[in-house]
Amino acid sequence: MNTKRTLATTLCSTLLLFFGSCASQKTLKQYQDEVRVLREERTQLKKENRELRAQNDANETAMAEASMKTAPPTQVADNSELNELGLDYGTNKEGYSFISIPAEVAFSSGKAELTKKGQEALKTVARVLLEQHKGGRFWIEGHTDSDPIKTSKWESNRDLSIERGMAVLHYLVEECNVPDAQCVVAGHGQYEPLAANDDNSGKARNRRVEIVVHKR
Repeated sequence: MNTKRTLATTLCSTLLLFFGSCASQKTLKQYQDEVRVLREERTQLKKENRELRAQNDANETAMAEASMKTAPPTQVADNSELNELGLDYGTNKEGYSFISIPAEVAFSSGKAELTKKGQEALKTVARVLLEQHKGGRFWIEGHTDSDPIKTSKWESNRDLSIERGMAVLHYLVEECNVPDAQCVVAGHGQYEPLAANDDNSGKARNRRVEIVVHKR
């Protein structure tokens, strides 16, 4: 009797272990399948996210380009004071507004210190910039003729053009309240002439400091 009971107990235990093992394997497989599905879904979501970001970037670029194409060019309104000072102004070939200050108005020959006439001219220029182009970015660009530097302290025309641009910057910022953060200085030397450097008239046109207005 005891032997039969022992056999029955052993058989029950074996059956429980067998079915328990099957149940565990089934649960593990289900878990593995769920993990695989979740990974596939995550991969798909990442792909869709990348595509959406790429499309968004493309849309923003297209909108920016369209805005640049349709935005009217900045212009300096007709100004009798600028005319009387002998300053040139208008819109350049890139569509940017500019005011050009001849070197003869602002500087002595071969110098980078502003003359009294140059300072008075810059006061008028500053008023125009602050009234008509508030918030713009002002590129202060120095230019020279092609005559090589001989007698002054500058090693090259580019050095002279940069120093003249810096002199204009300092006066506009320190004396005329033009925000320094809105200004950029560049020195082109003789490399962007308005006219041929064949005679004194052409050279005089090329010696200048231009303030070019860029929209932010």
